[in-house]
Amino acid sequence: MTESDHQHRKVDEVWAEWKEAVNMSASTLEKWLDTEESKAVGQKEGGESVGHASGRRIVELLGTKKEDLTDADAAHMRKVVGYVHRHLAQRPAKEEIEDSRWRYSLMNWGHDPLE
Repeated sequence: MTESDHQHRKVDEVWAEWKEAVNMSASTLEKWLDTEESKAVGQKEGGESVGHASGRRIVELLGTKKEDLTDADAAHMRKVVGYVHRHLAQRPAKEEIEDSRWRYSLMNWGHDPLE
């Protein structure tokens, strides 16, 4: 098995879940990341939140052909899938979600729960 085949296997393992978890287009996500709401949520490490930085990486991944994705990309894709699944399980029961920090955090990770 070539190194390229090996990389594709890792991407293939996460591909279906990634396509389900990331339901925002690159352009929609990019526009969202420019908003104050996007920048206001998430854990900050220095200036930018972890989710906001992840969102920028997701935009790059969405713009990359599947066959050009690497093991490192597959690892980030898996991290995104895990975050989205965990965060969806924490859906607020009573809160209006449209303008919630919960939704905004998910959107930084490429998932709009209202889509």
